[in-house]
Amino acid sequence: MGILDSFERTLERFFNGAFAKTFRSGLQPVEISAALKRELDTTASVVSRDRILVPNRFHVKLAPADYTRMSGQGQSLIDELMRVVEEHAARNGYQFAGGLSIKLLEDETLTEGQIEVTSRSVQGQVAWTPVLDVEGRRIRLGIGSTVIGRGSDADITINDTGASRRHAEVVWDGRRAGVRDLGSTNGTKLNGRTVAQAALEPDSIIRIGRHELIFRVIPQSDPSDETGYIPRIGGQR
Repeated sequence: MGILDSFERTLERFFNGAFAKTFRSGLQPVEISAALKRELDTTASVVSRDRILVPNRFHVKLAPADYTRMSGQGQSLIDELMRVVEEHAARNGYQFAGGLSIKLLEDETLTEGQIEVTSRSVQGQVAWTPVLDVEGRRIRLGIGSTVIGRGSDADITINDTGASRRHAEVVWDGRRAGVRDLGSTNGTKLNGRTVAQAALEPDSIIRIGRHELIFRVIPQSDPSDETGYIPRIGGQR
């Protein structure tokens, strides 16, 4: 597909639309995703014929101006970058030693537009996090019910005339997930089949109207280990 693969294009559309003015100069999110993919490729270690290990902890160092713009987008940017890394690893048969973690750091030694990525492999507990990927967004699911529909009272609102106001729900109990149609007009499909209620397996595709929502369970580093943004390196304010 050229310089940008489908995930980079999703990232570019997401951040160069509403935030076009914000990112008019300096580093772009798509450049961070490309740097992370290069880091995976250059650090991949062939352990055996069927096992290629790659780092699972990434520190992305940015110039102060770039860091301010990027960190201002919060977890949504990190989620998009993690999706790019996960998909690149899957396409190339890479395996992580533990849960995936990506952090932004501010580095005063860098000039605007520059980026440095460092990585390492850290074994440890993995927090398995359920998410729905829809329209370039990654939405984390909590314990209990998440209602999907066209109405403003739905937990996940989709702009689709083929969707009912409260169309379907995804239920997560901490270990297992399921989808249930809420009496919608046009029905809910799971992997191409109309269902009233069904268990959800990772990478299942829920279709509501014209929209496809992909259910995933992603490995992330334990929240107690190196969570959040590392605010600054290379000097004091």
